[in-house]
Amino acid sequence: MKQIIAMGGGGFSMEPENKMLDHYILAQSKAENPHICFVPTASGDSDSYIERFYKAFETENCVPEHLSLFSPPKNLEEFVKKQDIFYVGGGNTKNLLALWREWGLDQLLKKAYEEGKILAGLSAGSLCWFEEGVTDSFGPLRGLSCLGFLKGSHCPHYDGEEERRPAYHRLIKEGLKAGYAADDGAALHFINGKLNKTVSSRENAKAYYIQLKNGEVVETVLETHFL
Repeated sequence: MKQIIAMGGGGFSMEPENKMLDHYILAQSKAENPHICFVPTASGDSDSYIERFYKAFETENCVPEHLSLFSPPKNLEEFVKKQDIFYVGGGNTKNLLALWREWGLDQLLKKAYEEGKILAGLSAGSLCWFEEGVTDSFGPLRGLSCLGFLKGSHCPHYDGEEERRPAYHRLIKEGLKAGYAADDGAALHFINGKLNKTVSSRENAKAYYIQLKNGEVVETVLETHFL
């Protein structure tokens, strides 16, 4: 079973007192004591971000580790193989993609995904899995081609940043693929490439399917289960 959990925003880095989404991610692993690997590439391996990850997960029923491409493990492939969950942090998606491709991490993660390892993340760490999406990685909000593990486009922080909704609608009109928007606190859980469930850590957080119909952008609210 292939799983991706894409958060519009939330988790330990945005909601340190609310562990609902982080607990949801851990619960999807069949491992008794899952190895969960934080991938902070998009933040340039921010030390404080890595520290917050360990603080959030060291008390949970899991084995927390992190993967740095600035101080990489001796054998990257073996390191990736032993993980059960990859939790990708926010930051600059364009830089993340460039570094992953340079190191071959994109292909290692694709293989891990196909073998049943869970891929998760927020912001850049949710956007990266789709074919394309909305980013501010290099100037004003625009489209960006991503890994394509999931079909369509994605827009995180849909309610968290004022410009996100109008930018996504504009880009869809201009030819960006139809896709999924997620508020901060909302997570899209895909199984075998199909949206299986939408969950949230905030009562009002929602997710949406955005598409172009007869030249107009249509926004459909998805049923979201408050955890």
